[in-house]
Amino acid sequence: MADPYADLWTHPRLTAPLADEDWGAVFRAYRRLTGTSQTKLGERVGLAQSDVSEIERGHRRVTSVEVRQRIVTGLGIPDGPGPSALPVPGLALPGIVPDEDLWARVTLTVEGARRVDAATLDWLDRLLAEHRKAEDFIGSRPMDDVTHRQLHVVVDLYAGARGPLERRLVRLASEYAQFLAWLAQDQGRTAAALAWYDRSHDWALEAGDAGMAATTLSMKAHLAWSGGRGARCVALARAARWAGPKTSPGVRGMAAQMEARGHALTGNARAAHRLLDEAQALVGTAARHPEDEPPWMYFYDETWFTLQRGMAALHLCEWGTAAELITSGLAALPDDYRRDKAWYRACLAHALAGAGEAEGALRVAQRCLPDASAVGRPHAWDELHVTAAALLRRGAREGRRLSDALRDRD
Repeated sequence: MADPYADLWTHPRLTAPLADEDWGAVFRAYRRLTGTSQTKLGERVGLAQSDVSEIERGHRRVTSVEVRQRIVTGLGIPDGPGPSALPVPGLALPGIVPDEDLWARVTLTVEGARRVDAATLDWLDRLLAEHRKAEDFIGSRPMDDVTHRQLHVVVDLYAGARGPLERRLVRLASEYAQFLAWLAQDQGRTAAALAWYDRSHDWALEAGDAGMAATTLSMKAHLAWSGGRGARCVALARAARWAGPKTSPGVRGMAAQMEARGHALTGNARAAHRLLDEAQALVGTAARHPEDEPPWMYFYDETWFTLQRGMAALHLCEWGTAAELITSGLAALPDDYRRDKAWYRACLAHALAGAGEAEGALRVAQRCLPDASAVGRPHAWDELHVTAAALLRRGAREGRRLSDALRDRD
């Protein structure tokens, strides 16, 4: 069957506003031509329905590079507006455009006209680092295609690498595979996530990167935890600790806290608290020497660990402690972590519901609804459903109000 929207972006109602980057007019024309609601359009581009409405009415301008990229990616706009294409596929992010000499160097390398050099790999490292941080704000869905294409570039460069650069390229490929695994995990695509973690682990071993090898096992433990499989989470986290006894303190701390969360999931409070204390000491050491940590551990600090302790308390039904820790962590978490703030607010709502604070649970849940809907599916979204169910079991009328709000956004 022919795609009914194949020629959508050549329609005269869209070509003119696209050329002017009049996003309000683009939204209005797109919805009129496709019959899409504001809510559904918002889901596609990672915006709340209220934000879409404000943009359509001209009450809000799109000035953020990240938001523009979400719109282009989410709506499938071909050759979207923005800066000239990078030498490697990437989002239009500030700080990643190379200077003229480096641009020429990277372009010639990607085109196969010259061999890979250290300067090109330095820039590719920076490209991946900036895309990791962008994903914290815009969510995983807009990152899938561009990250796959970047990995293809890295793999294709391997044939032109010599000496130490060969190992460095394999290491970079391992980092990309781990990032792709996380993107899949965040979207609930478990089989794809496991496959990419396995691929990342293999490349990490080939490159001699013990830190990434241990990290992939920790992330597989996280995947088991997400699926409610506490015993498997513990086993994989132990494997991460066994596999990387001499890795950085942050990597070891991540593995220890994942093992603790597995124990918390199975109700073993003693083991969970013992391992959390061990992990906290490691995270404290990592915070004092951030230069010793690998680049993918940029997010893992004492604020993050406070939130992890809150998660363990949540599993152990220590409602008051969970609410206190998650509240403290959220207060210190930068707004750049939009997706994760939605997740932890949903967990805070659950903790408050468990503690019998129905009004507080509803208030927190309502605050995170827009971001949970836009960038927090399925995890934050599912946690809000768990919260609604907990309130309903208690007979709280707030449970029905939250259920209705969730249904309205489904």
